[in-house]
Amino acid sequence: MKLASLRHGRDGRLVVVDRNLEICVPVPDIAATLQVALDDWHHVAPRLADIYRQMNEGRADNARPFDPKACAAPLPRAYQWADGSAYVTHVELVRKARGAEMPQSFWTDPLMYQGGSDAFIGATDPILAADEAWGIDFEGEVAVITGDVPMGATDTERHIKLLMLVNDVSLRNLIPGELAKGFGFFQSKPATAFSPVAVTPDELSGAWHDGKVHLPLTVTLNGETFGTPDAGDDMTFAFPQLIAHAAKTRFLSAGSIIGSGTISNRDAARGSACIAEKRMRETIADGAPKTPFLRFGDSVRIEMLDPQGHSIFGAIDQIVARYEGG
Repeated sequence: MKLASLRHGRDGRLVVVDRNLEICVPVPDIAATLQVALDDWHHVAPRLADIYRQMNEGRADNARPFDPKACAAPLPRAYQWADGSAYVTHVELVRKARGAEMPQSFWTDPLMYQGGSDAFIGATDPILAADEAWGIDFEGEVAVITGDVPMGATDTERHIKLLMLVNDVSLRNLIPGELAKGFGFFQSKPATAFSPVAVTPDELSGAWHDGKVHLPLTVTLNGETFGTPDAGDDMTFAFPQLIAHAAKTRFLSAGSIIGSGTISNRDAARGSACIAEKRMRETIADGAPKTPFLRFGDSVRIEMLDPQGHSIFGAIDQIVARYEGG
């Protein structure tokens, strides 16, 4: 099934969305928000699935047009947002571009950072930054939403409840200074955007297996294709491994979000899911990067289509805008 959160207060209003992303049905009598549904998923999910089935059979009551612009992130705020770096090819390129060797442990022990989860943004909200000089970049990813995960769990795929697409925005020119402090990302990771819709794994049919999504992610910049890397290829750490890594020393509460990190393939012909990777390839090939980071007014679109060409999650479709608050 497919679920979304219409803008309403801090936590949105849960709706069930039909398979074609055309109509939605509010479900206040079942669960007011997606977090409420996740907290009691065992009992709530079957009731939501019944409504989803009725919608796809043309029998839905109270259906209304579905508008991605009316959506917040599926979870407008979450108890936890932990982003991995499952595509070690991407990490390898980063280090190669600066002439550094990559530790062998990176192939067996996932990298992961804890991002800000108190205020996610919707799929059509602007990417806000105060200064282009910060090196604004998009990062196309897949993420899962978990149920409650026990500490030390190893059988973790059964805890995956939903999947989403991600634009994990990075401010590349702020990252080196932060990492030099030896304490990780903070200012270099502004608000993260998610697809309008979160879907259950069965919606991916045969494309979901081995804890991976085996479909290309289409990323466009200013209307031109930037990359179509396959999310299943070259994924060193599958989602069950990432969840087990996150839960090694702590419990994960229902509604925790675990990201894949930037989707990256060894095949350069598939393009990239972030500007930084393209710049790395340019540096390796030509000695210097050519592609600029995002500028105010640029548009970014991130989407995943099924084999029939239908959008699965809806599109992340954002404009870069100057932030003038403060």
